[in-house]
Amino acid sequence: MPERTLDGCRILVVEDEYLLADDLRTGLDDAGALVLGPVATVDDALTLVGAEPRIDGAVLDVNLGGEPAYAVADLLIERHVPLVFTTGYDGTSLPSRFADIARCEKPTTIKLITQAIGRVIHD
Repeated sequence: MPERTLDGCRILVVEDEYLLADDLRTGLDDAGALVLGPVATVDDALTLVGAEPRIDGAVLDVNLGGEPAYAVADLLIERHVPLVFTTGYDGTSLPSRFADIARCEKPTTIKLITQAIGRVIHD
C-alpha cells in the first residue's frame, strides 16, 4: 500500500507524555504536516480546537493526566475532523460511540501513528 502524504495537512497533537508528544511533533513535521500543538490537557485541547479554523486530522491520547479526552473527541467529530486515538486501553474500554475511531495501542511507534493518521485523513 502506498504511503499517504501529510504534506500541508494541519494535524492536532493532544498528548500529555512530553517525550511522545515531541516525537509525534517531529515525526509528523518530517512527514510534511503542520503540527498544531502539542497540547497536554483537555482544556488546552478544547481551546485550540475552538480557535483553529482548519484542522485536517488529530492524534488524541485518550487519557490526559487521568482525565478522559472524550470531550475533545466529541468536538473533533462534530467538526468532521478525522482522528486517531492513542491509548494503553483496549477498544472495549472506550465508549461505544467511538467504536469506529482508529486506534493505536500503546506502546506504539511514531511511524504507525503517522501511517494511521494518513489513512483516516485520505480515506
